[in-house]
Amino acid sequence: MIQVAGRPLTADGIAEFGAEERIIIQQMLNAPETFSYRTMNELRFELNMRKNIMDSAREMSDSKAAFTIFETARCNPAYWNLTNAGGFLLRPGVRPSEAVLDIYRNGSLYAFECATAMVIVYYHAVLKSIGSPNFDILFQNLYLYSWHTDPDLELHPTYLDYFLPGDVVYFNNPEFHPNVSWFRGLNAVVLSDGTYFGHGFGIMTADQIINFLNTQRFPGSTQPAYLANIVTRISSPTMHKLFTLQGSRIAPKKTKVVVHHNLCSISRVQYEYYCKQVNGSSI
Repeated sequence: MIQVAGRPLTADGIAEFGAEERIIIQQMLNAPETFSYRTMNELRFELNMRKNIMDSAREMSDSKAAFTIFETARCNPAYWNLTNAGGFLLRPGVRPSEAVLDIYRNGSLYAFECATAMVIVYYHAVLKSIGSPNFDILFQNLYLYSWHTDPDLELHPTYLDYFLPGDVVYFNNPEFHPNVSWFRGLNAVVLSDGTYFGHGFGIMTADQIINFLNTQRFPGSTQPAYLANIVTRISSPTMHKLFTLQGSRIAPKKTKVVVHHNLCSISRVQYEYYCKQVNGSSI
């Protein structure tokens, strides 16, 4: 169900939207929860953000950016400093928007694992949604590592039995072979046609992803890979903040702890667990 200004949105109210937006709206109308917006423009903003997330995922699939583990991560040194942990730290004097765009323009210079890929997709989609000037104000100290994000890009993981186009889901492979521990799972963007984008996998169906992960289990394993009920989205407060963004205002930020765990392909839920173990902090 969708409510705009306290009133339900009906199927008749979606004629103005494009085909992909109508798919998102229809799935939201059928969802067992209520999505509430103050105005139609706020709804339009989220629909556009979800469309941009999907577009950014498809563009990453078409780029030459490679999948790798943290130990062999690489980036363009003109924009990023590669840390010992395999993260990418924005170089001083570099515009954050240009650094994110470079990952897509010069993908062959980059290699990273799949959680980092999801965060890059989010940043790229936000950049498309709010424009370079606002993006450069908000995200001046970017650090790309696993599920770590800037305080102005809060991601909300939850357990749901359904998901929407533009969500990130997790394919879990609990009995992965220890020689290929990076196949413990796959973070993937839900696309509007029923397929998924996972970094290193490309665009595939759920069955194709699960079938491949099952080939990476240890001998004698009995539990197959599966699509978990973990759904990650941009948090509602963050979505509203981005929608109402005032480009000239820089709000104070609380420093977020970075947890360097060295485990590729973990879910957002697992990353939050690690963060809470570090002095009881949350992310």
